[in-house]
Amino acid sequence: MNVILLESVPNLGTIGDLVKVKPGYARNFLLPRKLAMVATPENVKQFEHQKRVVAQRMDKLRKDATELKAKLEATSVELHRQVGEEDKLFGSVSARDIADALNDAGFDVDRKTVVLDEPIKTQGVFQVTVKLYQDVVATVKVWVVPK
Repeated sequence: MNVILLESVPNLGTIGDLVKVKPGYARNFLLPRKLAMVATPENVKQFEHQKRVVAQRMDKLRKDATELKAKLEATSVELHRQVGEEDKLFGSVSARDIADALNDAGFDVDRKTVVLDEPIKTQGVFQVTVKLYQDVVATVKVWVVPK
């Protein structure tokens, strides 16, 4: 079944792509969530008009993401944790902790956008990446300091 994506779907495509998916996936997931529409000839014509609108929206999202990237890279976050011997933390610092600290600092960041291979378990300064948009990635400096 051919569908036109109305939103970006991970591992499938970006806004405006014409993709072929299984009918059950389209019927049960994409269509009810308004992530896609069926690619009929009349929908394709209608989509050509919407494609220009979507392109403008994508440009705006990219522009907003690059502005947020500049602000995030100029910011550092300080997290206070209890530290034991050899600078090891009691517990760890996760992506959720970093996202919460960024939200407290006034940035609207979802925990899923914070890329952290493994939780931080020692004190120090760490460079953490935040994926803001498809190809816009910011690097935030995270200070883990003792209480």
